[in-house]
Amino acid sequence: MMTNLFSTFDPSTTMFISMNWMSTILCFIMMPLMFWMLPNRLNMLLSMITKSMNNEMKMLMGPNSKGMTLMMVTLFSFILMNNAMGLLPYIFTSSSHLVFTLTMALPLWLSMMMYGWINYTNNMFSHLIPVGTPPVLMPFMVLIETISNLIRPGSLAVRLTANMIAGHLLMSLLGNNSVSATSVMIPLIMMVQIMLMLFETAVSLIQAYVFSILSTLYSSETM
Repeated sequence: MMTNLFSTFDPSTTMFISMNWMSTILCFIMMPLMFWMLPNRLNMLLSMITKSMNNEMKMLMGPNSKGMTLMMVTLFSFILMNNAMGLLPYIFTSSSHLVFTLTMALPLWLSMMMYGWINYTNNMFSHLIPVGTPPVLMPFMVLIETISNLIRPGSLAVRLTANMIAGHLLMSLLGNNSVSATSVMIPLIMMVQIMLMLFETAVSLIQAYVFSILSTLYSSETM
């Protein structure tokens, strides 16, 4: 039972090569927007989302964004597309693996830390001690802030992975139980499945937003 349940998140299908990770870039094949002569509804919707996210990230980062908003908006769109692809049946959810999420969180955090410590060393030191901290608590605050900075990429990666796995596991459990359910319970299980599907759609959007906004906030501390 547990083997069948977690086989949904198994990235390998054959002994030599796995095609499951192709779902990460499958969305770019399905949306060839450059072939449209006039802006279609999908293109207009993506433009509205991109503009609103760009304005919000500019507000968070201030005037010293220096093109970082473009990278964060791209990161948001990439995670959102992969989360949405994972909602389709028989499609591998790449964002439910730490290999995928750590690949985005760790290099991003490391590059921002290196940029901040090399170019804004005094500013980075000032972030280790909040304003108004008593002198007795300063060594402890430096230790706490250092640990919180070190666990940031792990928290970003685990948050996205855990939220994507949780809903898929619930849907898998309900799907397995619906096979042996009675005819009276099947409509109830279907209603719960539809509610979970709507909930997972909201989670896929919210988690992409949370990942990009937290990355934007972390990058604003290094400028």
